[in-house]
Amino acid sequence: MRLCRFNEGRLGYVDGAEDGATVHDVTAALDILPSYRYPLPSHDVLIASLPLLKERAVALSRAGVESFPLSSVTLLSPVANPGKIIAAPVNYQAHLEEYKVDAQLHQNKFGLTIQNAALFLKATSSLVGPGQGVEVRHLDRRTDHEVELVVVIGRTATRIPRQEALQYVAGYAVGLDMTIRGSEDRSFRKSLDTFSVVGPWLVTADDVPNPGDLELSVSINGELRQRSNTRQMILDVPALIELASAYYTLHPGDILFTGTPEGVSPVQPGDRIVATVQSVGTMTVDVRG
Repeated sequence: MRLCRFNEGRLGYVDGAEDGATVHDVTAALDILPSYRYPLPSHDVLIASLPLLKERAVALSRAGVESFPLSSVTLLSPVANPGKIIAAPVNYQAHLEEYKVDAQLHQNKFGLTIQNAALFLKATSSLVGPGQGVEVRHLDRRTDHEVELVVVIGRTATRIPRQEALQYVAGYAVGLDMTIRGSEDRSFRKSLDTFSVVGPWLVTADDVPNPGDLELSVSINGELRQRSNTRQMILDVPALIELASAYYTLHPGDILFTGTPEGVSPVQPGDRIVATVQSVGTMTVDVRG
């Protein structure tokens, strides 16, 4: 099942082949979500209620709600309020190799591996959907694209063993982990506004039975820049969830960027990024200055 957020925070059920998909406006399904008073919960309430919400969304879509061509809507991040965004550095061997030989990438940190660097956090304020685009704020510095499989956590848990990890996944999305190259801390350089692009929708976990064998790619203005398969991850999705939950309690709506393959390269205002993950979807993202 594919659920999106679009336009002014509407909830959509996406139906049909991607090149001609229809978005059914099932915003009324949000009526089943619990209401809260301050202090608000530290999780995304939509993701926490996803099993019930799925049933309600399907029922509404069959009842003749308003619908739109996918091409006519502005896609937002399918997760509105993640408690945290977690990301994996250098998690593909070929990217690690290019990292070692490119001074703009390694910044004299030659021994970096995911095993000794572990994970890092990105500011939740950096989160956008594909329809909102990417802003290159510092034109005098190199800003790179990094296409990634994104995992959305579905249940609260900590210390999750890898053999149980996929039971805690709500769904998957396509991600762009944007970054400015430089010597500053990784979290600082990757947390600018618009630097965590997630979309085009959430594909529920039951539709992606094996996240460890998915093709992913990115092109810039029609030129292929990155292409690989999640088989090439150094730490696969269960291992990443196990690692993250060994240090953090994970909550519904937490977002996990799983790392990028080789081929990272700069973008400039006016570029168009097209990022794809097999069985998840394709999102088009415009770059502005």
